[in-house]
Amino acid sequence: MTKEQLRIVFFGTPEFAVESLSRLHEGGYNIVAVVTMPDKPAGRGHHLLQSDVKRYALEHNLRVLQPVNLKDESFVAELQSLEAQLFIVIAFRMLPQVVWQMPPLGTFNLHASLLPKYRGAAPINWAVMNGDTETGVTTFFLKHEIDTGDIIQQCSVPIGRNENVGTVHDRLMLTGAKMVIETVDNIIAGKVEPIPQEKLLTAGEKPTPAPKIFKETCRICWSDEAEKTYNHIRGLSPYPAAWTEVVMPDGRRMQLKIFASGQPLPCNELSPGEVLSAGDEIVVRCGDGALPITQVQLSGKRRMSTADFLRGFDLAGAHFE
Repeated sequence: MTKEQLRIVFFGTPEFAVESLSRLHEGGYNIVAVVTMPDKPAGRGHHLLQSDVKRYALEHNLRVLQPVNLKDESFVAELQSLEAQLFIVIAFRMLPQVVWQMPPLGTFNLHASLLPKYRGAAPINWAVMNGDTETGVTTFFLKHEIDTGDIIQQCSVPIGRNENVGTVHDRLMLTGAKMVIETVDNIIAGKVEPIPQEKLLTAGEKPTPAPKIFKETCRICWSDEAEKTYNHIRGLSPYPAAWTEVVMPDGRRMQLKIFASGQPLPCNELSPGEVLSAGDEIVVRCGDGALPITQVQLSGKRRMSTADFLRGFDLAGAHFE
C-alpha cells in the first residue's frame, strides 16, 4: 500500500492539530475526511467561530464532518462509507469505541507528553507547572481508557528554564507533526511494534495525571515556595494565565492576570502576598522568598509590562491574595 492508497480520516480541532494535518495533506497522503468540533458562538455578537482545523480543511478543499454526537448513527454510517483504513486523532474529543475500532489499521493519537507521564487534557501545562526539564510527544493506538493505549513512537523535547507553556507548545506541535508522518509511514511499511505503557513504568511507579485546567487551578498561592510560583506562572502563560487578587487598602479587590516573572529572589521580610517593592516590576513575597512580576493584565485592560501598569496604577499599601 502507498500513502496515496491509504485512506485516512483526520480528527482534530485546535492549532496544535493543524501542523500535522498540513504536513499530511502537503505530503500527498490521502485524507478522505476531516472531523472537527461544531462551530461555536463567540464574542458579543455570538458569531459562529470555526475551529483552526476546519479553516485549514476548507481552504484546501478537504471534506469536513462536524458531528454533535460522535455516536450518532448517521455519523457512524458516514464514517463507514468512507472506507478509511486509518484514523488519526490529535487534540480532539474522546472517541467512542464504535468509532476508534472501525478502521482495519487502527486509530492512533498524538499526545503532547512522554506517556505514561501526563495522561489527560493538559499535559504541556502540567509539565511546565511541575518544573520538568523534559517532555515530549507520543503516538499510540487508542483503546477504551483515555491515553492508555500501546505506544508506537516517542520523541523527547527539553523544557528551558525560562520557557513558558506557549513556546513549549509550539515546539511540541512541530516535533509531533514530524512524528505523525513517521508513524503513518511505519504503519504503511508494517514496521510498527506497539509497546504497552506498563512496560515503561518502573516497579511501584504510577502514570502521571494531567487533568483539565480550571480557573481556580490558575490562582496563585503566595504561601507556596517562590520556585513553585515561578513555574506556576510560566506553566499557564500565555493561556489560560495565572491570576491573583489585588486587595487595596480600602478593601477593593481586583483580579490581575500574571503572564511573566523574573527568577525567584531570596527574602525574609513580610508575609506571603505582601508587596516588597513596585518600581519597574512588582516584587511579591512568597512562602520562602520573593518573585518579581514583569508582565500583567488587569481585568478589562490590555496585557502590558509591569512598568507600564504601574504608571497608571498605585499599589501603595496593597497586597496579593
